[in-house]
Amino acid sequence: MQDTHISLAHGNGGRYMRELIEQVFAHHLANPLLDIEADAVPMPIPEGEIMLTTDGFTVQPLEFPGGDIGALAVHGTVNDLAVAGATPLYLTLNALIEEGLEIAQLQRVIASLARSARETGVQVVAGDTKVVPRGAGGGLYLSTSGVGVRAPGVRLSMRQIREGDAILVSGPVGDHAVAVLLAREQFGLRGNIQSDMACVLPLTRALLTFAGLRFMRDPTRGGLATVLHEICRATNLGVQLEEAAIPVNPAVRSVCDMLGYEPLYLACEGRVVAVVAPDQAQTALAAWHTLPLGNHAAIVGRVTNKVPRVTLETPIGGRRTLEELEDDPLPRIC
Repeated sequence: MQDTHISLAHGNGGRYMRELIEQVFAHHLANPLLDIEADAVPMPIPEGEIMLTTDGFTVQPLEFPGGDIGALAVHGTVNDLAVAGATPLYLTLNALIEEGLEIAQLQRVIASLARSARETGVQVVAGDTKVVPRGAGGGLYLSTSGVGVRAPGVRLSMRQIREGDAILVSGPVGDHAVAVLLAREQFGLRGNIQSDMACVLPLTRALLTFAGLRFMRDPTRGGLATVLHEICRATNLGVQLEEAAIPVNPAVRSVCDMLGYEPLYLACEGRVVAVVAPDQAQTALAAWHTLPLGNHAAIVGRVTNKVPRVTLETPIGGRRTLEELEDDPLPRIC
């Protein structure tokens, strides 16, 4: 393929499209199950409960400190399976490519996606490509579906949450959103903050052995605060947070203070929020502290029987209510 940029011909079903699929996607994503000549592929499934998730990714810029849209698509999909208690196995990939995208950049993104899939232990087994006219897309949008298997007897749900349960966060919040913001060089700000994008499987597997584990969620769009609002709505219980206990990187806090953002609403891509029975919370926290991704984990609050709202207790003893997110503080961050 001699072209340097994507053209509409790369989506017309002919030679250009075939070369794009063969030389970019199949080249990087090759595995025993990937058959680009088939309309559907078989997937061997181990014994257990089949879990399915789907997601879309529209981040701008496509490459940012700590990652890119390709790796983000893998980790975002795998993490949704992981926090549900499943072992991820397979992914499908749909790529919506804008006319004019540099093919070298597409190569880098798909190579990164393939590398992340190998590191995570999943296989991309099917997919599709579409090319849209210049100006009709953000360069590259990716859509994925993920298939995994959950062991019999694993039941994680907001319905399991009880009054008094502890709320744990696996690490500092807001890193991903601020890294993407700085990569856009908006507001004249620059910095070396890296996205927290990572596979959270080690974190989720460490907690699956705890009988008191109620629920897990990765706090992506809307951040930690949005996960807690979802808990309040589902359980009709309240959540009380301790502001001093919530891990936030100082550089992230500085950017948020300057621009008026609240880090509790900002997206993470390598963190887990877990709700655990109070008598097992400290042991669960200790299990996370043994892992590289969990060495800054903290117990940040508890579930209460009060009004179903999220309350933040400040270091000086005051309290304020965290309202549900309405405006989008940072567009296209995941």
